[in-house]
Amino acid sequence: MENIYAKHLAGIREEMREEGIDIYLIPHSDEHNSEYVGDADHDIAFACGFTGENTTVVITKDESRVWADGRYFLQAEHEIEGSGTDLMKMGVDGVPTVNEYLKSVAFDGAVFAYNGRKVTLSLAREYEKALKGKGVTIRPDFDLVSRLWADRPAKSCQPVWVLEDRFSGVSVDEKISAVREHMKEEGADGFLLSNLTDIAWLMNLRGNDIECTPVFYSYVWITQDVAILYVQLKELDPEVEKYLSDHHIIVKPYNEIYSNLGSFTAKTVAVDPEIVNAELIEKLGADVTLIEEPNVTERMKAVKNPVEVENTKKAHVIDAVAMCKFIYQLKTGVIDVENEDEYSVAEILYSLREQGEDYIEPSFGTIAAYGPNAAMMHYAPTKEKKSPLHRVGFLLVDSGGTYKWGTTDITRTIVLGPISDHQKRDFTLVLKAAMRLKMAKFPGGTTAQILDVLSRGIMWDYGLDYRCGTGHGVGHILSVHEGPNAFRPKINSMSAVFPLTADVITTDEPGLYYDGEYGIRTENELLCVEDEKTEYGQFYHFENITLVPIDLDGIDVSMLTEDERKELNTYHARVYETIAPKLTANEAKWLKEATKAI
Repeated sequence: MENIYAKHLAGIREEMREEGIDIYLIPHSDEHNSEYVGDADHDIAFACGFTGENTTVVITKDESRVWADGRYFLQAEHEIEGSGTDLMKMGVDGVPTVNEYLKSVAFDGAVFAYNGRKVTLSLAREYEKALKGKGVTIRPDFDLVSRLWADRPAKSCQPVWVLEDRFSGVSVDEKISAVREHMKEEGADGFLLSNLTDIAWLMNLRGNDIECTPVFYSYVWITQDVAILYVQLKELDPEVEKYLSDHHIIVKPYNEIYSNLGSFTAKTVAVDPEIVNAELIEKLGADVTLIEEPNVTERMKAVKNPVEVENTKKAHVIDAVAMCKFIYQLKTGVIDVENEDEYSVAEILYSLREQGEDYIEPSFGTIAAYGPNAAMMHYAPTKEKKSPLHRVGFLLVDSGGTYKWGTTDITRTIVLGPISDHQKRDFTLVLKAAMRLKMAKFPGGTTAQILDVLSRGIMWDYGLDYRCGTGHGVGHILSVHEGPNAFRPKINSMSAVFPLTADVITTDEPGLYYDGEYGIRTENELLCVEDEKTEYGQFYHFENITLVPIDLDGIDVSMLTEDERKELNTYHARVYETIAPKLTANEAKWLKEATKAI
């Protein structure tokens, strides 16, 4: 039986032949460069079957390649098997980048094409640079997937709702005023914003157009005189319409932005080339001067206001109750592990979170990965594809919830039964790495990228590493992955120049992954807070805001230093003191043992 994705690939090649296209690129993106995209924008999944993020497909007459990062190597190999598309492992020696590959397949007279609404301005420029001097014609106006995807889902159009000031902390008027002040400083007449999380944050509105991310499809145009929200009008009820009118925000149909841009009078426009799509800039016109910088809204929303900080802490307490109940049931036999599988226990955790105060939805699909599956960093079980559990080894659970109070992200590796000395060593190394980063003290001006080595260095001492960052920012009732702050080993635009400061939240999640064997990850969220101020300036340190015990059954205590034991014991005492009063008597008794001093 012919692989359905091989059939799709053949269809794309036929369209390429008819249009005279020699090289066709498909990004994993939507018009807003969202990390997670809605069902209507899974173009790469249609083309080859791969469902991961941060990926690109390039198709020629003879080859089809998909680039995936280290989180997805195993997953990609499984999903694209038989599709006619080959995996390109990003970051691996000898594997060309997308741009290097484009250079290698380009030839004089070739036509290179893509859909300009799904390629950012910066990427469009990279492709142009890579192909310069090759005699290649670039066509950014082809959406070949839509021609073939007859049953492509309609773009989501769900109700938008107002986030009250008691949850947002700062009004929309204050936020727009701050944006306008920044525009004055930069000499920008206009500000074009297409990032969905930034728009939701700026407008103090939330929606449900992308699963597990409470955003809505929209664009924003701001000058000193007007603020226009381009949105699917069906998403707005009378209450939201009145809210927008009261705050002097003009509302226009979502796609009208493309026809309106050319008529705007602003001559200098602030845009983020890493976010805004190439077609938007083409519609803006060649006579407009671009002020290219990361969206000011991204930096503004990364530093949580006092209300957001306190509400996020409350969200973590609510979330910790669900997680503690879940781990208690697994560890004590309330859940009969031998009769469960990865999917069924993920469903149990969903049901426990749903009981939390002002729960909205999961912050992402739960990763419940047993044994070898945990080596795939973004593995997610389904009804059809899951593994049974047993009272041996590890169960890795990476999950989170979005509440009206905030967004959470936590990973715990749970010992279900006997583990080897090697597994215990690895579990302890991961814990040491997480604690070493959490215990950091650093001066103002330090970036998260610099601090990554504190965690990763523990692994390097053993000749080990992990193919992902150590942590990422977390949105406030928004995306679970937020920039610009991120603990990463390599320079990555904003994360390398954005200094950590008070009230920035970043995850701390080192891990170890062994293909075909097991995976371990421990993840807490860290709040950056002020420490002492000396002649060298203001210093900072981190506070754990995740309050769930680390499984003591996985720890080799002999590997911990005295400071590490003290750190863990202090953390566990705080977990017990905060969470035990919110549990049943039996659950609290278990938590007492699970947080005992070592």
